Amino acid sequence: MVSNKNTSAQVYDESKVKTLSSLEHIRLRSGMYIGRLGDGSNHDDGIYVLLKEVVDNAIDEFIMGFGKKIDVNVENSVVSVRDYGRGIPLGKVVDCVSTINTGAKYNDDVFQFSVGLNGVGTKAVNALSSRFRVVSYREGDYFEAKFERGKLVAKKSGKAANEPDGTYVEFLPDTEIFGEYSFNFEYIEQRLWNYAYLNTGLKLFFGKQKFESKNGLLDLLQNDVGSSTVYNIGYHRGKQLEFAFTHTQAYGEKYHSFVNGQFTSDGGTHLSAFREGILKGVNEFYKKNYSGVDVRDGIVGAIAIKLKNPIFESQTKNKLGNTEIRGWIISDVKSGVVDFLHKNVDAARQLESKIIQNEKLRTELNKVKKEAKEAAKRIEIKIPNLKDCKYHFGDKDGGKSTIFLTEGQSAGGSIISARDVYTQAIFTLKGKPQNVFGKTKAAIYQNDELHDMMMALGIEDNVENLRYNRVVIATDADVDGFHIRNLLLTFFLTYFEELVIAGHIYILETPLFRVRNKSVTRYCYNEKEKDAAVKEIRDPEITRFKGLGEISPKEFGQFIGKDIRLIDVGVKSVKNIAETLEFYMGKNTPERRDFIMENLI
Repeated sequence: MVSNKNTSAQVYDESKVKTLSSLEHIRLRSGMYIGRLGDGSNHDDGIYVLLKEVVDNAIDEFIMGFGKKIDVNVENSVVSVRDYGRGIPLGKVVDCVSTINTGAKYNDDVFQFSVGLNGVGTKAVNALSSRFRVVSYREGDYFEAKFERGKLVAKKSGKAANEPDGTYVEFLPDTEIFGEYSFNFEYIEQRLWNYAYLNTGLKLFFGKQKFESKNGLLDLLQNDVGSSTVYNIGYHRGKQLEFAFTHTQAYGEKYHSFVNGQFTSDGGTHLSAFREGILKGVNEFYKKNYSGVDVRDGIVGAIAIKLKNPIFESQTKNKLGNTEIRGWIISDVKSGVVDFLHKNVDAARQLESKIIQNEKLRTELNKVKKEAKEAAKRIEIKIPNLKDCKYHFGDKDGGKSTIFLTEGQSAGGSIISARDVYTQAIFTLKGKPQNVFGKTKAAIYQNDELHDMMMALGIEDNVENLRYNRVVIATDADVDGFHIRNLLLTFFLTYFEELVIAGHIYILETPLFRVRNKSVTRYCYNEKEKDAAVKEIRDPEITRFKGLGEISPKEFGQFIGKDIRLIDVGVKSVKNIAETLEFYMGKNTPERRDFIMENLI
């Protein structure tokens, strides 16, 4: 006999079909519109996407020839953006910021190379803000509208004789959606610099800071790499394409790519065409058949294109999908590269020297690889000290995939016992890894532990083969732990800089203290948290964790679970990496000894 206990829950009829308003849909499915939510600690978090959508509209006005200045402010989490373009038509202000699929960006005559979302961007900002205010100024008149969580609460209009044309938008991201958050001004400043580089002649102001570029992507690369270039930066600007490139002595490739002013962090067809165009241009100029690996190793490049109908692979526009653009981008880049090398004899000579050096190092590396132990196949990976997980980066649930690089068997034991076997892997270091500063890549193959770690990560041939989305350095919070952390960071910054720049490297924070009595237990990550807990908990017992291995597996699970605390390891630009590594990880110079003595206490 079949039970009818849950029949009502299983009924699928007309009553189960719901139609959400666009406002309800944005708030319920915010990820479809702005990607991740986050708390402001990552540059891709939603609060920065909200800011971007509003600034994008101001940029569109500049692109169309209206307004050469944009003011941005953030105060007490309230964001304001004022442009000096044409202003939203006064009769359409409410619709343009609250009704989906309403806007002028469907009209090619008005917006040829739009940055903002077609009829969605500002509406999403409005819907996801607890307070939203917009004022449009046009020809001495104004219209103002105020919203709360996307719902219109007030509007007024009148004369504004002293206000120049343009649009003012003010919003407060909603804590009901984002939870507790805070803005990192460095992330905002980087976005504003990108806008400045891509829009020469535009002035952006953030507080008292001014962001302006006279030479576009040439300025971007110059500020990124500084004086560490092998040759003077190559630069080309056309009607729909702008690019710049140079080489440094670093390994790998680093690119900045943009479409209609949008930073495409995951690249796309324009970036792959750019890379191919550089190779073709180099080989045509030198009349050689150099390999792409040798031509591009150490390259730093930037490309920006203008496209009427860009097709992105997600709502947040991180990757371009248009395939029809490959041909003309490859052709234009090739021509630009050839032209630059013809006009810059010294740069042409230095570039070829760099390519030959890359070729030589690759040949030596291949020889060392053959002498090393046969690498385990990635599918059937058998590496000492690796406890693998089921899902990897690129799999359906691979976004959660994490590998912890731990120090010693005791720490590794705690994490192994507490981990999620589906998404969390452990690689246990035997001791302090080798300091690889100043060494060639061959050093990896001459050191079993570094070799095994590289193979575990899957990055031997290409960082795009990375097996885990998050690489987490998990060391003790003591002098030895900090030293191991620095040695690992030196390894990644020396050989696999792209992983750091792409935001894959993290440091695990674990509690330093446990404060408890019979009824309450509090874990504290610093002295301040401990002191607060001691005041709040009656007759506390205080435990100081000297190492990760001292935290029992039963306790450890929460520190690598939903309450995990991770510190992003970020690099704003590559120009200071070599100098910083030289100071901390190079020879023990008098300057470093003086620094240690001054900061020892």
